[in-house]
Amino acid sequence: MMRAREILQEYEKGRRDFRGVSLRGLSFKRKDLSGADFSGADIRGTNFRWTNLTGAKFCGAKAGLQKRWVVVLLVGAFIFLVMSSVLVLLISTVVLLILDPDSLRDQVIGWLYFIPLVIFWIMIIRNGIISITVTFNLAIASIAFFPLSGTVALAFASTFATALAMSVGFAGAFALVGYFGVAVAFALVEYFAFALYLGSAEANPEVGVVPLTFAFALAQLQILLTAYIAYQAIKGNEKYALIHAATITFAAIGGTSFRDTDLTDTDFTNATLKSTDFRAANIIHTCWKNTIKLDRIRPGETYLKDARVRELVRAGKGQDKNFDRLDFRGINLKEANLQDASFIGTDLNRANLQNANFSRAKLVQTLLERADLTRATLTGACVEDWGISNTTKLIDINCDYIFLKYPDRERRPADPEKYFEPGEFAKLAQKIPNTVDLIFKDGIDWETFLKTFQELRVESETGELPVIQTIENKGDGAFVIRVKVSEKTDEAEYERKFWQEYKPMLELKDREIKLLSEQKDFYSEEIKNIRKENTKLIGVVETMAEKEGGKFDLRGSKFGGGFAGKDQKYGGGFAGRDQTGGTFYDYSTNPETKQNLAEVAQEIQQLLKQLEQSNPTETTASQMTVATQAIEIVENNPTLKQRVIGVLKSAGTEALKEAIDNPIANVLVAAFQGWIEP
Repeated sequence: MMRAREILQEYEKGRRDFRGVSLRGLSFKRKDLSGADFSGADIRGTNFRWTNLTGAKFCGAKAGLQKRWVVVLLVGAFIFLVMSSVLVLLISTVVLLILDPDSLRDQVIGWLYFIPLVIFWIMIIRNGIISITVTFNLAIASIAFFPLSGTVALAFASTFATALAMSVGFAGAFALVGYFGVAVAFALVEYFAFALYLGSAEANPEVGVVPLTFAFALAQLQILLTAYIAYQAIKGNEKYALIHAATITFAAIGGTSFRDTDLTDTDFTNATLKSTDFRAANIIHTCWKNTIKLDRIRPGETYLKDARVRELVRAGKGQDKNFDRLDFRGINLKEANLQDASFIGTDLNRANLQNANFSRAKLVQTLLERADLTRATLTGACVEDWGISNTTKLIDINCDYIFLKYPDRERRPADPEKYFEPGEFAKLAQKIPNTVDLIFKDGIDWETFLKTFQELRVESETGELPVIQTIENKGDGAFVIRVKVSEKTDEAEYERKFWQEYKPMLELKDREIKLLSEQKDFYSEEIKNIRKENTKLIGVVETMAEKEGGKFDLRGSKFGGGFAGKDQKYGGGFAGRDQTGGTFYDYSTNPETKQNLAEVAQEIQQLLKQLEQSNPTETTASQMTVATQAIEIVENNPTLKQRVIGVLKSAGTEALKEAIDNPIANVLVAAFQGWIEP
């Protein structure tokens, strides 16, 4: 057995072959062992946390617990079982009060335990652990309303705790040493139960044989039921997922750890992986073919948490299965049989799908960016709205025909007697990419969208500018905007940049709106106070004039020092503008600026009217199309563009919005503003 230091030294010298080496109990935390071959190695109890194992091989390796840890955990499981067997017999003894009561009260208590006990086992067998927790919570909540419900709640609590502890004990023994462990555990529980039964019979000779036999039989039944639940849990029955998770957590203590480890392209073919921790591991393209006891690992939130997925990556058999809307990012399904499988809305980005058979599969809205479909079979597959891009590898695809619609089955080639020639499908598919679907689930702020879109166009270095291809209203405020980009553009990078700019801009706008709303309330109160003071001032001056023998009409007089703003839109501070009777005027705009504003606004209005003649504007989507076309026209007219920028700088965005008499003005000016703001 080599030490960790020796292995690391050998690795630094260039050695990569460590096949058959014993690494039991060693620690390689935060080390780099990428490309190393540990095939056939003993890695029980080895700590690889935060280790770089990119491209490493663990073919036929044996992971899990060291023997001493198996013994420690088995002792813990047996303690669980012994304690539970005592509680089982105590519960059964309480039920004895039905058959051999000392008083009516004892008999009522006996029934209050027996009825919940029967309900408990019926529900746990039919619906699983979750239904019991709900029922137990209701029993607890009812204590305040029903005097006897406290006993019922206690019955549920004791039965639930006993069943859970015993099930975890049985399942833990099963996970650690298989059926032999369960046999030993069952024999141990039976021994203690029988010993307690004999002890109870000797201690209470006045109790009849029938009641004691009934209590012992009831205890035996509960033990058998908990053993059945443990078996179902360890086999992956979803009804007992809580017990399965608790058991795996218990059984992985001291086992092999790949937690937070980079396992990209790592090969675990034929490896034994029970009691192994894969939480937060990077398992992109990791190969799990024919692994042993993959259902006994601690998967965390990786795609291995789903029992169907574990079986799929292990056996490579997914024909006729439903994998709709699952997260398969980076999964390795090389050479998998996926005929007639459904992947509607499934995320297969970066997946290794080489030589996979997708015949007649449903790839509707399936995400396949950076996925490798080299030599995959797609004959008869439905590819409606699938998310491929120029990063999707479609090399040597085997495809006679496909369908573009589901469930309408719009065939390509349309002629049922015709089939794709070699390489023809790849050429057809490459017409679909070079688009980015921007999905807005909770509505869209059109001004912010268009401003972001324009900024990305300005930043474009490919020569070919992005263009809005389609705008689809999905209902309930959801929109999908498809943007056509150049072949040189990385679609994933474009989408990432869009959201990086759109979301902060939207949040900033929301904060500004909130701030303006608060300021408006403040300024409204200030304006009321100024009006009151002005009214008082007018009254004082008129009184003074009357005393002097004259009379002045001050109504309509102008008092300086009003708030900057126009038409009750407050700019946020004093600007020396005039106030007359509470109405605000802005005299800061000179005649030349006003003329430029009017001319630019009129020219843009005419442009919009021309575009609206050939494009309907009844819907938001059609208005956006007109706005996009208008922006392109202005942008391609340097003279007009400079005039628009000049008006924005001199008169401001609000003035231009008001001057353009069109509902698209807000969106349009927001895009124009992107030309003057960094």
